[in-house]
Parts: sequence; C-alpha cells; structure tokens
Amino acid sequence: MGEEEEGTVGTKIKIGVCVMEKKVYSAPMEQILERLEAFGEFEIIIFGDRTILEDPVESWPICNCLIAFYSSGYPLEKAEAYAALRKPFLVNELEQQHLLHDRRKVYECLEMYGIPVPRYALVNRDFPYEELDYFVEQEDFVEVHGNRFWKPFVEKPIDGDDHSIMIYYPSSAGGGMKELFRKVGNRSSEFHPEVRRVRREGSYIYEEFMHTGGTDVKVYTVGPEYAHAEARKSPVVDGVVMRNPDGKEVRYPVLLTPAEKQMARDVCIAFRQAVCGFDLLRCEGQSYVCDVNGWSFVKNSYKYYDDAACVLRKIFLDAKAPHLSSKIPPTLPWKMNGPIQPSEGLTRQGSGIIGTFGQSEELRCVIAVIRHGDRTPKQKVKLKVTEEKLLNLMLKYNGGRPRSETKLKSAIQLQDLLDATRILVPRTRSGRESDSDAEDIEHAEKLRQVKAVLEEGGHFSGIYRKVQLKPLKWVRVPKSNGEGEERPVEALMVLKYGGVLTHAGRKQAEELGRYFRNNMYPGEGTGLLRLHSTYRHDLKIYSSDEGRVQMSAAAFAKGLLDLEGQLTPILVSLVSKDSSMLDGLDNASIEMEEAKARLNEIITSGAKRVHSNDSAEYPWMVAGAGLPSNASQLLPKLVKLTKKVTEQVKLLAQDEDEKLAKTSSYAVLPPYDQAKALGKTTIDAGRIAAGLPCGSEGFLLMFARWKKLERDLYNERKERFDITQIPDVYDSCKYDLLHNAHLNLEGLDELFKVAQLLADGVIPNEYGIDPKQKIKIGSKIARRLLGKILIDLRNTREEAISVAELKSNQDQNSTSTKTRKEESDYQLKFHTKNEDIRRSSFTSEKSLDLDDDDDKETKYRLDPKYANVKTPERHVRTRLYFTSESHIHSLMNVLRYCNLDESLQGEDSLVCHSALERLFKTKELDYTSYIVFRMFENTEVALEDPRRFHIEMTFSRGADLSPLEKNDGEAASLHQEHTLPIMGPERLQEVGSYLTLERLEKMIRPFAMPAEDFPPPTTPYGFSGYFTKSAGVLERLVNLWPFHKHVNSNGK
Repeated sequence: MGEEEEGTVGTKIKIGVCVMEKKVYSAPMEQILERLEAFGEFEIIIFGDRTILEDPVESWPICNCLIAFYSSGYPLEKAEAYAALRKPFLVNELEQQHLLHDRRKVYECLEMYGIPVPRYALVNRDFPYEELDYFVEQEDFVEVHGNRFWKPFVEKPIDGDDHSIMIYYPSSAGGGMKELFRKVGNRSSEFHPEVRRVRREGSYIYEEFMHTGGTDVKVYTVGPEYAHAEARKSPVVDGVVMRNPDGKEVRYPVLLTPAEKQMARDVCIAFRQAVCGFDLLRCEGQSYVCDVNGWSFVKNSYKYYDDAACVLRKIFLDAKAPHLSSKIPPTLPWKMNGPIQPSEGLTRQGSGIIGTFGQSEELRCVIAVIRHGDRTPKQKVKLKVTEEKLLNLMLKYNGGRPRSETKLKSAIQLQDLLDATRILVPRTRSGRESDSDAEDIEHAEKLRQVKAVLEEGGHFSGIYRKVQLKPLKWVRVPKSNGEGEERPVEALMVLKYGGVLTHAGRKQAEELGRYFRNNMYPGEGTGLLRLHSTYRHDLKIYSSDEGRVQMSAAAFAKGLLDLEGQLTPILVSLVSKDSSMLDGLDNASIEMEEAKARLNEIITSGAKRVHSNDSAEYPWMVAGAGLPSNASQLLPKLVKLTKKVTEQVKLLAQDEDEKLAKTSSYAVLPPYDQAKALGKTTIDAGRIAAGLPCGSEGFLLMFARWKKLERDLYNERKERFDITQIPDVYDSCKYDLLHNAHLNLEGLDELFKVAQLLADGVIPNEYGIDPKQKIKIGSKIARRLLGKILIDLRNTREEAISVAELKSNQDQNSTSTKTRKEESDYQLKFHTKNEDIRRSSFTSEKSLDLDDDDDKETKYRLDPKYANVKTPERHVRTRLYFTSESHIHSLMNVLRYCNLDESLQGEDSLVCHSALERLFKTKELDYTSYIVFRMFENTEVALEDPRRFHIEMTFSRGADLSPLEKNDGEAASLHQEHTLPIMGPERLQEVGSYLTLERLEKMIRPFAMPAEDFPPPTTPYGFSGYFTKSAGVLERLVNLWPFHKHVNSNGK
C-alpha cells in the first residue's frame, strides 16, 4: 500500500501495538489508544503476547506505524528484525532501547548531548569483590580515580533494571545507609543505621547526593515538542509512599523552566524515543537528569491523555500522511458524547479544603524561630596531659605542627583517642596508695571520665562529642644533623560532650511540628500537607551546627509533614545548616562578659538595686530586673544542697566502679547504641527498671557532672562564688528531676527550687542587665537572623503583588481569548503560557532576593492547567529557623525594646503592654520555645495601601512547666514518659491591633543586617538574563525558543 493511498478517504493508517499485553491493557495506554481511534483516521492493531513470543516475524501483522518498547520478557531483537523487514514508522526507535539497560551508557549518551548529569564516577569490576587500586573507601567518603565523593553519596548498580540504589549518610548526621527500591506496597526505601561500608559485589556508579528538598520530578515527553512534569515525594525522605484515597501514589503537575524543556527535547532526540520518561533532580537552581526510563505514560490525568493523543496523532500524520491537515478539531471527538469518565475520580485528598480561608484575608507567610527540644546537660572536661601517646595523637591530626591545636571529631579520630586512654587509665584505683598525691588522683579520675565518655554510645556519632588538644609547653629536641625540632611536652585536653537531644526532646519537636501543621495554617485542617504536596507551600528549614538543634529540626519536619521513620535521612534531605545565622555568641562576647561582671557584683555584694522591683511602674525597664532580692543568701544554700546531691551520686558511682573493677578493665558495658537511640521517642524502660540513669549516662559520668558543678560553683580556697555556674546547676537539677526521679536523690527538689529562683534572675540578665544593653547584645547576636526575616517577608510581599497583578491581567485577557483555537495556538498553549506564569513568579521572586540561600532554593510551581485544585495561585512561604536559647532571648529583646533606639524615639514598642508584663513574668524561654511571625494579605485593599499586608506575632514559653508540678493531670501522665508539655502560643499584640509590614520593617531595620550585606545571588542555571531584560525582549526570547520551531510548518 503506497503512502498516497494511505491518506485517501476511507483508508485508515494502521498503527501496530507490538508490546506485552500487560502494558497494552494498562489504564493510560487504553485511554490513549481509545482517543486515537476516536479520531477516525487510525486502525489500531494489537499484536498480543502469543504473536510476539511464538510466531515468526514474517507472519506478524503489517502496519504503517509501530509502537514497540521493551518491558520484562520482551524479545527486543525479534522486534528489531520485524522493523528491518517491514520498515514501519517507529515512534520509539528499537536499537537505542538497549542503551537504557546500562546506566553507564545512559550517562554517556546524556553527556554527549550536553545534558547535565550529577557529578559521578564508575567503578567497574570484572568479578565480585575484585580489589581495585583506583577505588578507596574511608569513613566519610569514597574516592574513584582521585575523584572524591563525600557522604551523603549515591551508589547505583550499572544494570538499569536493578533498582537497588543505596544512599550512604555521613557520621556527622548519625551515619547509616538507605536502600531505595521499586515500590513495594507502601514503601520505596528502607534505612539501615548500622551499614556504613559500600557494596563490592559488582560494578557501581557513585554520584553526588543532590539536595532537592525531598522532591523528585518525573518528566514525560510525547515527541520533542511536548513535556509534562510531575513531582512526587522523594523515596529518600522517609520511604513512605504518599497515596490518595484510591491508593494511587500522590503526584502533582509542576511547571518546567525553559532550560528543563530544552533538556526534555534533548533527551527525546538523544535516545530517539518520542515517548520517554526521565527523572529530574532540581538542586540549587540547577537541574540534572539522573535516570532515563524509556516509554512511560502519566497515570490518572485525563488532560494528559487528551494531549498525548493529539500529539501522537500529529506525529503519525506527519510521518505517513503529511498532505493531511493535523489541525486539532474544534471539539475533540471523544468529548462529543460527554466525558468518558467524570473527573471527580482525580480529586486528590479532598480539594474542598483549600481556599476556605476567610473572605479577604489570606495567609501568605509563616516564619518561626524555634529553640531545640529537651537535651542532656552540656558537659566539659579539661585536663592537662603530658602523656606521649596523647601528644603524638595531637601531632598526627594537626599535620605535625607542634604549636597548632587539634580538633578530634570523626569516629576514626575518637577511636584513636579511646585506644590511647584505655592504655593510660590505671588498672587499679590509685587512691589506695598513700604516696600518690591528690593531683594524680584527680588526673586519673579525669582520664577515666574521658574513657567513659568515649565508650558511651557503642559507636561514635560526630554530632555529640568533640575533643580539642591545645599545646601548652614545648621543648627543642636535637636531631642527628645538629638541627633541633620543637616537640610539645604538655597540652590542654578539652572534651565537650552532652547536650544531646533526649527521647523527650525528639518527642517535643515532633509534637510541635504536628501542632504547627494543625494550627498555624488557619482554615486548612489537613490542608498544610495538601499545600505542601501541591508545591504551593514553599518550605525551607534552617538549623545551627549543633547536633541537638539539627535533630530537633528533623523531628519537627517529621511532625509537620507527617513523615515516618528515622531522622537521619530527613535531616539530610530537608534541613539546611546556617551556623553564621543561628550559631554562636562571638559577636557579643565582650558585652556579655560585661553583663556577667555586673551581675556578679549585684548578687555577691547583696547590694539592693536602685529601685526595688515592686515600686517601678514598668518592672521590665529596671536594671537587673527579675533577680531575687535575697540572692546573696541563696548562694550558700545552693552550694550546700549541691554537695548533698553530689555525695549521693558518688556512692552510686562507687558501686558501679567496684562492679567494673571486678571485670577486666577492657570489658566494656554492653554498648548503648546511639544510632538506635537517635530514632527513639520513648524511654528505655529496661534501664529505668534496672535502677540505672536514663539515656546513655552511667553513674560514673553522672557523678563527674555533679562533682564538676560542686567544684566550680564555689572555690573554697578563694572563698569565691561563680554565678555563671547557676544556669548549669539549674540545668542538671531539672534534668535529673525529669529523667532520673526514680533514683530518689534526697534534697534534689529543694535544690531545684533554690536554683530556679537564682537562674530565673541570672539567665535573662546574661543577655543584658538593662534594656539598652539587652538591645545591644540582642542585635549583635540576632543581626543576621533579623535581616533574613525581613528578606523573607519582603520576598513574600513581592511575590503576592506579582500574583495579584498577573491575576488581574489574566481576568482582563480571558474574555478575548475564547475564540476557536488553531493548531499554532494549541502548540503554543503548552509552552508560552507556562513560561509566562513561571516568569512572572520568578522575576518578582528575584527582584528583592539578595539572600544567596533563598536564591538557590528550588521553586516547585503547581501547573494550574493540570491540577485539580481550586486556588492554584495561592502560595504560602514557610521559613523555620532552629536555634538555641541565646537567639530566642536576643530576638525577643529586640522586638520588645526596639523603640528605645535613638532613630525611633517616640515610637511605641512592637509588643503591647500586657504582653510586656507577661514576658517579664515569663522567667524562662525553655526548650522548644518559639517566636512566630505570620503575614496576611488583605486582598480587598489596594495593592499600594500599607494595610494590604499585616503581621501577627506570637510566642510560646516552650516546655516551661516545673518538673515538680504535681497538680497538672497532663503533667503527671507525661512524667511517666519524662516529657514536659509545651505551652501554647501567646499574642505579642493587642487583639484587634494592626501591625503593618511597613511598620515592622521600620522598627527592626536598625538592628538587622542590611539586605545588601548578604552574599550576592548567583543567577540560577537556565535563567541567565531573564531578570534584567525588559518585557519586549522576554517576548522575543519566548518566540525564539526551540519549542516553537515547527509550530507552523504543517497544516496551513
């Protein structure tokens, strides 16, 4: 049959479907073939399994166009022989399909066409476990031909059909490995905390782990001119597949950037597969292809089925009947008799929830600054060491420089130190020997403590322990050549440990995340999850460098987004570290030392303040506010009670020590596995029942903790109190009352009451004795964070304004566009409209975004055409900042005292009078205390009106219920679980008051880091030039885009 005849009236183009029956009868294939048939121009011939597998190719049906693609059990070579014999038009070429089975060849082909792939390296083995000299594995990286991949990295088998992909996590995040696999029921990955070594039984690709914010994008092409993209939750996060009520995996259509559309076109052409699915990773403003799957259709999208049928029709007509018009009929033939199926089946997770927000007020932004959850007391051991073994260790890790200090943090380094201390710790108790002096005993005690700290936990996790070795004295050692070299002979060892997030801290953070999910997004109900999964929720979580803060952030994210499983993968996927913004007090250390010196003077001298607190009209304005008037009498009481508790712990520790002495000094207690403990939010009931301290602390360490407090709190020789130890005594008391109440330490509750009275006065005053000093210290510590908050709010405003403008423009245009669509309109509809929406949202985003991190943020925009969502343009930005007590105090001090700045004379405080009073009575901003800014947009007010955007500020005192509280029913039940409840949020403004964004900016700007001081934004890949060109240039760019090359080539 000649091509001329094919197009004649009554003759249909024959389309052969030469694929396995399982694929033919899948829902998407059936839907699309049905639509193709409805055009009336095609005859569909399904070959069937029996023909494909058993019959010779000569007897296969003859067709003009062939749909043929590999799936398991498919004879690809046989299909190739048929194509060579009959020469039909191939939608997806067959030869190239061999490439898809080998990940090496896939990457090679992508690179050849200039398509970005993650940085990777190949490890090829000829036989299992072959040792390769170019492959090196260390604790936290692998190296291939000198190319180093730090954990987290990805390991993929070279066989494209082997879906067992592993991700290895760094020891600093808790270590372990996550295995990704083809969905099995509800899971797509499994975390193995104990696996730290890579596989060696085959050939693998190693590649950099891309931080995509926990999202994967799947792209589906139909010919080089059409690409549909959907995002889904990445298996990397918690491995639980999100499913809708029908049990289908939840995916949401997203807009591709112009660069990504070009990549889709290139993938199509490179692999010569018109219908092709591939995986896209979006990371820091760039996009990378990490897998190409060959023939794939989108599931459950009728809009896509319509599009795919229209595009395939055009491909078939262009190939076999170019003289026929491939113009789309005004009404699609299958829509003549009403829809095939009502689209309600596609309503994902109850879209009625969205948009029930209040008539004109819409939430636009939630910013929260949150303190970490409950932790163990922070500890420090200092000892001078002269032992050769330890000095050599210092030289080993500081590059042999005798005057440089060394930090030991990694597992290998800490293991080295443990081996050295095990040899040095005396086998027997030196205390029984009369001639050994007190200093030796103390030194041996401290070494024993170092050993106990290093052995605690069963394995090393870099988040929690660090050792500094600082050389103090040196000697010059002569060498054989007459030259001398310096060697250290004494060093100071400082071991910092403790401050670990407890099971209660994890539970608190997760609960708080859940609370935010249900209460911070008004009118949403479960809508936050829907907002998030439809990419209208722009979430970014930042944390300081501290392990307890990072883990709190991960646990909170778990509760907020309803994730499951271990925290390490969540931490690596969703939390960004920013220590310059959320760590450290260095900027204000001089002022804080001054405040502590004045505090010491006030307390120890017993001097009465100028005003007694009661007489002042505004007690929070008084210097030294909150200090108890009898502080100087309370100090000796504090010392006496601390001694009493220490004595009791000493006896418990001696019992433990004697038991240990009976065993060999190398026999370690059964290891307490910190990796398993990290994931737990329940207490270790076995340890409690055995009368041991909670968590991983043994009695020896508990004694060391109390002994140090006793020693540092009061120097008997100098008869001097150290008031900086008061917060630490309070901390230890509170911890033991909550976690070790079962040890029944006598006098502990009395000590707690005294320590609390003093700490409630000391802690707030450490951040400034009077309001002027508080605001000076506060702005120094929180300067960068305040600047970032202003940038967040400003970006949200710009984005909201641009969406509002876009919407009003669309409303004006919508009346003129309802004319009959020509083929060119149809083609452009796929691309230009998406471009416009994306471009307007991005240009506004960038106009004020001077923050480097925000600039690299991946923006997932919901594609409104495909999404069954009532308000696709609604967009909420959430920024969460996890930090420590210092930043919460600092931020709060700036908010309440900012009007005292000279430039703001005569302004009222941002915080109302009643809230100032409540804050004065709030002595402690405890674990999981938080400050929240929510920005609302009033859509009925003119865009330029300052009242268009207003801010609501709330705060919570955190888990500040006293562990002695017995009357609170909730507290009693929580006592069983060692967890205190978190107090609900309180308002910082009067009910009904209206704080405009403009006023907030004016009041905070003097204390915030200016936007221009933040690192300059790097223009994301693929958007270069977009933000500087005028609208006219943009229009021309869109028209020049390769997608429009063939739009008008046919069918006129």
